[in-house]
Amino acid sequence: MSARAKAITPLAIVIGILSFLWTEFSLNFTFHWVANDLPAAAGVDQPKNFHLILPTAFIAWGLFFAAGGDNAAFGKIFLATVFGSVAALVTMPLAFKTADFPDFWGIALWVGIFAFILVMILIAGDWYYVAGTFPCFAAVFLWWIATGLDGWVPNGGGVGSGPASLAAPATAGAGAFGGLISTPWAWVWFDTWVTLVCGVVLGIISAKVAAVLTPKPKAAPEAA
Repeated sequence: MSARAKAITPLAIVIGILSFLWTEFSLNFTFHWVANDLPAAAGVDQPKNFHLILPTAFIAWGLFFAAGGDNAAFGKIFLATVFGSVAALVTMPLAFKTADFPDFWGIALWVGIFAFILVMILIAGDWYYVAGTFPCFAAVFLWWIATGLDGWVPNGGGVGSGPASLAAPATAGAGAFGGLISTPWAWVWFDTWVTLVCGVVLGIISAKVAAVLTPKPKAAPEAA
């Protein structure tokens, strides 16, 4: 095995195992363990307002390694999850109070304004990692769209909850899975932020464990 393969293989194994564990945990948490009970025939239950978002953690996990994969990267990406997600949290209510469905310009206006602000924060110093902030900002909007654009689309996410909301007439909102995932916009932010933080934690764990397992290079023999 080449030196490069020996250096990469432990990290790949650790990430593979952690990816399996995270996927198993987050999907069961969202659709089985912490959920509103649905009839057994449904196969899955209805996620509660607080749930974990499987793919979102991988966004922050990847950003951790893009930022350097070390302790400094952990701090940078954690701050990025805060700045990016909070900017989206403020954007959502401003957007749907500015322009009603189906006019997108209210959403576009405030996304543009906060994108400008997020970049301008670079003035504060190198501790601020805008390349990580933007994906975290976008992750909230991704889940807001998936869960029904609560507050903007009529009967959007979060209108109803529990098994009864899926019965006719449906009140679960316009979220994914026919309203199964319909979530109020404030919970969209919180769920996304918590999951992003999970991704950062997975990143630092994978880096630390891989460092322990990676063979150390042999010291060169001293010249006689």
